[in-house]
Amino acid sequence: MTITDPTTTDVHNTGARLLDDLRTFMCRFVAFPLPEQADAVALWVMHTHAFESAEATPRLSIQSAEKQSGKTRLLELLDLLCRSPLQVASISSAAMFRIISEGPTTLLLDEVDTIFDRRGSGAEDLRGLLNAGYRRGGAVMRASGKHGVKRFPVFAPVALAGIGRLPDTVQDRSIVLRLKRRGMGESVEKLRRREIEADVFMLRTSIGRWAEENIGTLAKMPTVVPDALGDRAADIWEPLLAIASLAGNDWPERAASAAVTLSVPVEADDSGSDGVRLLSDVRCAFDLSQRERMSSADLVRALTKMEDAPWSEQSIDVHALARMLKPFDVRPRSIRVGGSVLRGYYREDFTDPFGRYLPPPESQSPGIV
Repeated sequence: MTITDPTTTDVHNTGARLLDDLRTFMCRFVAFPLPEQADAVALWVMHTHAFESAEATPRLSIQSAEKQSGKTRLLELLDLLCRSPLQVASISSAAMFRIISEGPTTLLLDEVDTIFDRRGSGAEDLRGLLNAGYRRGGAVMRASGKHGVKRFPVFAPVALAGIGRLPDTVQDRSIVLRLKRRGMGESVEKLRRREIEADVFMLRTSIGRWAEENIGTLAKMPTVVPDALGDRAADIWEPLLAIASLAGNDWPERAASAAVTLSVPVEADDSGSDGVRLLSDVRCAFDLSQRERMSSADLVRALTKMEDAPWSEQSIDVHALARMLKPFDVRPRSIRVGGSVLRGYYREDFTDPFGRYLPPPESQSPGIV
């Protein structure tokens, strides 16, 4: 891999080539479901090296409906490429604001669903700190000494990986990446740090040097925000759009496309491991019915008749079914059953999630007797 040397006099070409190099490098190890996601992550990594130039630092929320979808692998890449990274699986708000206040830090939090699933003030304190650190000048006040109060600055880039949504106030300040398990035709390289450390060093050093030389320009950089973005989304994406604008080539257009694509609101209620069980049982229902389409009501009836399945008439209906399938990008649509038009699903609607989350059909035992 040839890494761009930022000593060239063409600032725009250098920035664009660095972003290209960064994107290419990450795509060796992560199968992004959307090309815009890879563009967004490349811009966000560059942002961590120059976040002081921005008025806000968007949180990077790496989400999936299930485990083994590449979230931790992406965090491992960010740990190699971001400025002053610190990757942790759990952290208290007290530890977090002290670490950030000691100097520039990019905080990489894994398994955040387990943190925010807990009840108590700890999760609320962390949520408040993440929100405060989103904006330049954000700080928390804490008692210090017998009667004193100390101000701790908490403005810093943060990436969070986990299953399901973040708390609404954190989600609203985030660029959301919804990763999926790799499909049958998708492959990535294994991440072996010893084999890539030279490329990583050159890439991170080149990005850091470019950011240092252009941080003043970035602070004054006029940005064109796509009209399709609302006020909050524009606020989130402005620092990344500034980097793309300075980088030049086709990156302004790519950044704008990523901003619009990834800012489409999704009201998914991720269903954790129950989601894979549901997909498995849906496949059984289609197999045993030998149909290519089923109404929502018929599919629910088939699910509730399955032996040893967690579904019952009290736990699932057509609305719950639609809600649980939404994170897998499967939604009910109009189908013709006999002489009637009903809401339901075609088997082909499940081709992608079946391929990503379930074993091949021959290794699965039906759940209906």
